[in-house]
Amino acid sequence: MTTQILIAGFGGQGILFAGKFLANKGLVEGKQLSWLPSYGPEMRGGTANCSVVLSDEPIGSPIVTKPDVLIVMNLPSLDKYEDAVVPGGKIFVDSTLIERKVRRRDVDAYYIPATQLAQQNGIPTLANMILLGKVMRESDFTPYEGIEEAVRTVVSAKHADLFDVNLKALELGHSFE
Repeated sequence: MTTQILIAGFGGQGILFAGKFLANKGLVEGKQLSWLPSYGPEMRGGTANCSVVLSDEPIGSPIVTKPDVLIVMNLPSLDKYEDAVVPGGKIFVDSTLIERKVRRRDVDAYYIPATQLAQQNGIPTLANMILLGKVMRESDFTPYEGIEEAVRTVVSAKHADLFDVNLKALELGHSFE
């Protein structure tokens, strides 16, 4: 099984971190993986996206042109990538920042007020991880179990105090109805 994931938004929203988490989650599970970050020259406030491919077989290309899963954190990203998602794919939208609905009827769309939930729970910079918690609940490419090891690999020792809040953010998304 191969799953192509595209995460997109503005720089500073944790797009690359979210991709790194998913890649490390795949690594913990013994999957083949690729992680390809891309960001505009502005970094914070500019555009950012991250392609992640998780597979049981060797990966031919790290470039995701037809994502199975699209995670978007701003309207320009939804506008740009919505049509690229494969029929039957899944689109996860931060509904705090994106008011419009997914226009396609051949994909599953999930609306999570991730930025609002992050602010309400005192973790304003972790909307990205809330979205990933929901992605893991609604998708079968990676189980929710084992998140601690993956978080431990992406949260540096210098920021060890962020380990628990990242787990909290994942749980908030995973339990979101």
